[in-house]
Amino acid sequence: MEPPLRQFSVGDRVSHDEHGLGRVVGIEEGIAVLVDFGSVQKRILSPYTKMSAL
Repeated sequence: MEPPLRQFSVGDRVSHDEHGLGRVVGIEEGIAVLVDFGSVQKRILSPYTKMSAL
């Protein structure tokens, strides 16, 4: 059985294993989220295995 897909919303604070703390600033439904990590914005692709909501 597959784990449930992680869901994020614009404004969510997140932690990423490589990039650290950030905030979700954009969503491509079911594909990716755009996260502002302060010094850089990154497009993180689903299934977001290295990212979790705070």
